[in-house]
Order: sequence, then structure tokens, then C-alpha cells
Amino acid sequence: MSKVLYIIVCAAGPAGDVGKLVALAQDDGWTVQIIATPPALDFIDVRALEKQTGRPVRSEYRKPGEPKSPRADAIIVAPATYNTINKFAQGIADTYALGLLSEAPGLGIPVVILPFVNAALADRAPFRRSVDHLRDEGVRVLIGPGQFEPHTPSSGADHTDTYPWHLALSALPTTAS
Repeated sequence: MSKVLYIIVCAAGPAGDVGKLVALAQDDGWTVQIIATPPALDFIDVRALEKQTGRPVRSEYRKPGEPKSPRADAIIVAPATYNTINKFAQGIADTYALGLLSEAPGLGIPVVILPFVNAALADRAPFRRSVDHLRDEGVRVLIGPGQFEPHTPSSGADHTDTYPWHLALSALPTTAS
């Protein structure tokens, strides 16, 4: 049985290219389940991703009687927004995606976060505290030199093509299974 990777996609510029990460993960032997934050649905091509993964894109809790998604062996959040990172660090579970993230550390599921935030947001004390708090819990937050470098405010669109999807997959523990 192959390893299951949840890719949680947030509403940020690179989201429309999340299929690149799906392809990299599938090439590495992962079965991919896309989880979209509700606002991310406007950024992604749901049908194309469902065709690529062979699985429904999920953004809400399942209804009684609907089949469960396979349990994640690892989770990547990419692109991760300022709001999602801060909410995850505070334990806020007001969406399906955040509910999954809130449980993951307690279940021993490795989580890698590849942010897409501008420098003004990344420099805020609440964000820095959130990153430190998540790292203290064992979450890999890929921000800083050699990882994701925050862009200047109002320039996000200029950086979507160079978003380093590959870093998220390479940061997963090799023992995730």
C-alpha cells in the first residue's frame, strides 16, 4: 500500500500550480489527497486536480455515510498563508483543513509548511511567534535562508512562478509512512 500525503492548499498566488507538487509527490510514490481551504477553491482547478489524483478535492467535513479519506502518513501545507499558519499555531480548527492540522501533531503525523507570505507579514511578531510555536511542536516551517524567502509587499504575483514546491516534498521525513 502506498503512502498517503495530504496536500493542504491555501488561497495564495501559487495555489493554481499545486498540480506541480502533486506530480512530484506521485513520482515519489505518494497517493495524494488534496484538501483546500474554502477560499482556495477559487484559486485551483478542482476538476484537473481530481483527475490528476484520482480522488475528490475536499474542503469540508464529510457528511454521514460519505466515504472517509485514507489516513494521512504526512501533510504538506503549500502555499500556506499568514492566516492559516497563525490559526494552526493557535489551535483554531474552524475549517476542515485546520481541523486536520490541529490533530496532526497529536497523532504523530509529520507536517511540513511552505509559506507564501510577504515580508511585512513575516516580520510581524504574531507570525514569528506562530512559526516558533509550530517548530517547537515538531512542525517543519520552511521559511528563512535557503527555504522560502518572503517577498516585498504587493509583489506576490511576481513570485508565483518561482515558488519552491520541491522544498516541501524534500522536507518530509523519509520514514513518513
